[in-house]
Amino acid sequence: MKAELTEPVSHTSYRAAITAFLQERLQDKLDKLKADDPDREAKRSKLLADHAPDAWMADAARRVAHIQAVTHSLKPIHPDARGTNLYVEPANLPQLAELGSHALKGNFVGDVVGDAGSLGVYKFLKLEANSRSLLTALLAQDADALAALHSDPAQAQTLRDAFVSLTQPRAGGPSSHTLAKQLYWLTGSDACADGDYALLAPLYATSLAHAVHAQLQQDRFGEVNKAARQARKERKAHDGILHDYPGLAVQNLGGTKPQNISQLNSERRGMNYLLSSLPPQWRINEQRLPVQADSVFERLFNARPEVRRALKALRQLLESDPAANQATRLQRDDWVAALVDEMVALAAELEQAQPPGWTLEPRFADLNRDEQLWLDPLRAELPDEAEFAQDWLAMDWPEAIGKRFGNWLNARLQGKLQFGDIEFRAWKDELLADEDGFAQQLRERRGRIRAARKGVAV
Repeated sequence: MKAELTEPVSHTSYRAAITAFLQERLQDKLDKLKADDPDREAKRSKLLADHAPDAWMADAARRVAHIQAVTHSLKPIHPDARGTNLYVEPANLPQLAELGSHALKGNFVGDVVGDAGSLGVYKFLKLEANSRSLLTALLAQDADALAALHSDPAQAQTLRDAFVSLTQPRAGGPSSHTLAKQLYWLTGSDACADGDYALLAPLYATSLAHAVHAQLQQDRFGEVNKAARQARKERKAHDGILHDYPGLAVQNLGGTKPQNISQLNSERRGMNYLLSSLPPQWRINEQRLPVQADSVFERLFNARPEVRRALKALRQLLESDPAANQATRLQRDDWVAALVDEMVALAAELEQAQPPGWTLEPRFADLNRDEQLWLDPLRAELPDEAEFAQDWLAMDWPEAIGKRFGNWLNARLQGKLQFGDIEFRAWKDELLADEDGFAQQLRERRGRIRAARKGVAV
């Protein structure tokens, strides 16, 4: 059996809401009576009697014992677990900075567990007057809600006590179960003392899960997000916000009978979203700094994925004993150009990530002076760095960097291979002749530093 609870309609009074509710239920059953049924009149009379307000509410007060209103449920932990469920309105929870059921405040949907055949009672208690549910009003001892139950105050109080009992833990006090989760939580300071622990029995925050599900459904399939997703696909500008949940998983509770878990779980067809909570997958930081190192080539540069790929390809090319022709030279030059591009990228990344003058810190004192001039050019624009600026503008360091690059590359390619001065000069000249990368960067930086040094005493 699958029962659906529709959104309640708010009336001006609880009495009007109850009258409309009973009339709708009665009419639905009357419409199902067959005209040729010989017992039609008897059945009709019984339906009219059963749906008289006093009779229906007396029966509902009896059946309410078969269901329980919850905001925190045990069933999703394990469908066969038997133990305590809780109904705690979010507004009554401690207001914490962390996300939890308390964030729902008055805007929440209560859940119900128990006999699916008695869910109509909960639908009755969800009736609203002036945007306040009958259950909430009865919990607050609202006079209008009590009067709507029965004309006799004593009888109305009896009915009220029966109806609100579905929000209370079952008789016998709080309990857990062998199929429920339990964990010890350290509340004191001595991890070796049994008395410094509290035994917790976690429950499923079903009202919060329902609110999260509704939000994710809107974010994933709503028209607003569809438009944003289409704009991204077509690479077009878009004024809206695109909501995306990478690594999202779905947990289905209850199998083919989600109503056995709870009413809200049935309305979601058992679907419960799980946001990704995977630990971070650490990657090599390509912007690690050269702390207590004399060069960036061994640590930073050598660790870059594209550098390793280019080196591997260049090594394979040279080890294949290629023919000494133009095709070989062009292929070799392409891989060396890729390494030069990575050098330019490394310098740009450090410049963007670090403040001007970062090489002045003692932990970088061992870094080669030429590499300091290369990697920290903004230091030349600082007022107290006239000597550094002079060294930079002298332009002796680019050739030194070219030599250091050649030494590093020859060291990486040695082993079975032997290189002479001709090959060494090839690596160095390739760097210094790079019009689109390293050399172009030098020209742009020279003009900027000269402009910055104007008016500064040297």
